[in-house]
Amino acid sequence: MTWELWVGAGALVASLVVLVGALVVYTQALRLRRREGRPGRVYGPGLASDEEQPPPGRRLVAFVANPSKPGVPELRDDLVSACLDAALPEPLWFETTIEDPGRGQARRAVELGADIVVAVGGDGTVRAVAESLVGTRTAMGILPRGTGNLLARNLDIPTTTVADAMAVILGGHDRHIDVGRLRVERYEHAPEAGSEGARDVDHVFLVIAGLGFDAAMVADADDTLKKKMGWVAYFLAGVRHLHGRRMRITVGVDDLQSVTARMRSIMVGNCGRLPGGINLIPDAVIDDGRLDVVAIDARAGLVGWVQVFGEVVMQGMGVRNDLPAKVGRIETVPARQVLIEAEGGEHVQVDGDLLGVARVVRAWVEPRALVVRSA
Repeated sequence: MTWELWVGAGALVASLVVLVGALVVYTQALRLRRREGRPGRVYGPGLASDEEQPPPGRRLVAFVANPSKPGVPELRDDLVSACLDAALPEPLWFETTIEDPGRGQARRAVELGADIVVAVGGDGTVRAVAESLVGTRTAMGILPRGTGNLLARNLDIPTTTVADAMAVILGGHDRHIDVGRLRVERYEHAPEAGSEGARDVDHVFLVIAGLGFDAAMVADADDTLKKKMGWVAYFLAGVRHLHGRRMRITVGVDDLQSVTARMRSIMVGNCGRLPGGINLIPDAVIDDGRLDVVAIDARAGLVGWVQVFGEVVMQGMGVRNDLPAKVGRIETVPARQVLIEAEGGEHVQVDGDLLGVARVVRAWVEPRALVVRSA
């Protein structure tokens, strides 16, 4: 090799070293910029002014993440890499705050041109994101990181590994599902200012809303146990209310005559699968244009609850118990709208979010109003 070739080769190697070094520095700077952002801020390609849009024809993914969930802040780099590996633009990253659990972030993602907005968190984050996507063409993805992950379970979205959930987000199909709405028409005790129930809106629910035993169970679930034991924390909270009083409820379904009865819990469901393999509402279909009103009663203490649990298991297997003499029962009625009056007021919850103690609530269905990325 002549000296000219040696010099040329040396210059080429030196140029490559400089180029690789520059790329390393740029990559580290980019990662540092992502990590130093404030909660609630948007991260993405050239979003210093929040104006740049992705190239035409390339799907833009936006993540709305709850940083209070274990491991969620550390997921950002992996989720960004997953999108880039799929030849997608660098995704947007929003973090929820106590003041805004996801609604404003989801709206901003839609404004910036996101094709899919992914809720990274539990059922509360999913519900908040959904509230801003109802009625739009933008799909909602779910990366389950919560305690119950109820909607994800009902849509067969993997709840254990991030990689499997991302496979659905990037490669699943869009499904139009029904949305439930609940309005508290009369409070027994007004919620605290700034709380979820204090907002003068029609509250979205995607899985189940309810009054009585189920809401009291949600209210008493210990946050520390929820982080350590998951949905079992709700079960332990429920044990404390097994001997609670039976409430007096008046229910009006569609155009049918109202009925007054004693019961432990009344729920309005959009879908029925719960943790632990329990199917509370076997007939519920998430896109059939209707809700299902579920009344649960248990007398004779623990014996009544054992019979209720037995009926839930039996109906999940397609077996109905029509025997008249029962101390525990569960009854389901389909409905497009329902009016519930609770004598003395009862706790009310929507998808695990408490709204306060209410005397009168109204719920109805919005058929196929939300686009969700499912398996």
